[in-house]
Amino acid sequence: MVSQIPKQTYPRPFLKWAGGKTRLISQYKDYFPKHYHTYYEPFLGGGAIFFSMQPSKAVLSDINADLITTYRCVKDNIEELITLLQKHKQEHNAEYYYDVRNNHSSKDLEIAARFIYLNKTCFNGLYRVNSQGKFNVPVGKYKNPGICQEEVLQVASQALKGVEIKHANFDEVLNYATGINDFVYFDPPYYPVSKTSNFTAYSHFSFDENQQIKLRDIFAELADRGVKVMLSNSDCPFIRDLYSDFSVHTILAARSINSNAQKRGKITEVLVTSY
Repeated sequence: MVSQIPKQTYPRPFLKWAGGKTRLISQYKDYFPKHYHTYYEPFLGGGAIFFSMQPSKAVLSDINADLITTYRCVKDNIEELITLLQKHKQEHNAEYYYDVRNNHSSKDLEIAARFIYLNKTCFNGLYRVNSQGKFNVPVGKYKNPGICQEEVLQVASQALKGVEIKHANFDEVLNYATGINDFVYFDPPYYPVSKTSNFTAYSHFSFDENQQIKLRDIFAELADRGVKVMLSNSDCPFIRDLYSDFSVHTILAARSINSNAQKRGKITEVLVTSY
């Protein structure tokens, strides 16, 4: 039996996500296009922009297969998923965490429950894999991690109804977004502004400088079609130069992922728009 959802609850991300955009939406909202029909998000991650905008028609995609499986289970099998998460919540401790981390199921619901459980209990909510594509983030030190946030999950499930969720690389958006009625938002792995920020192991596919250039070319092709395109990235000369033909806006963000708390603070990012 599906639980009743309080009317005052609004959709929001059910995952913790490095580089998630929840705190930046207030700065982004003035740049969202006023009119469009279909929303596309090829680097889905935590989905903060999607949940905030609640578009009537959307295609959400990501190269991370387990992430996409998780979204599909939240959309289609929410009660069964909650049951599995409740079990993880009851069993959780450091030993249990590493046991779950080291064992990958082939069943979709178990994959989704494992993904959310690890996301909520790992260090800083990071998603990182090694060269074999295996999740390798250590356990975090949380007193009461939100392993099974039933209300958040149920509201997210409702928001995802009717949404197309695809396992795909970002370039596949060229097959779908064709004209002025489409809006594409890219939130790729950010270009590193220093050697210590060079984190590209979101999947076993590296997102290097060549991938950034490929993404710019796709951005430009979509813009030529009349598609409304928006992109987030780090504020650095390489990215500003790469997108110099478009509108580049400065966004004030918070650097929250650093082992040294004193190095966390305000930084600037860029928001690029084609319109």
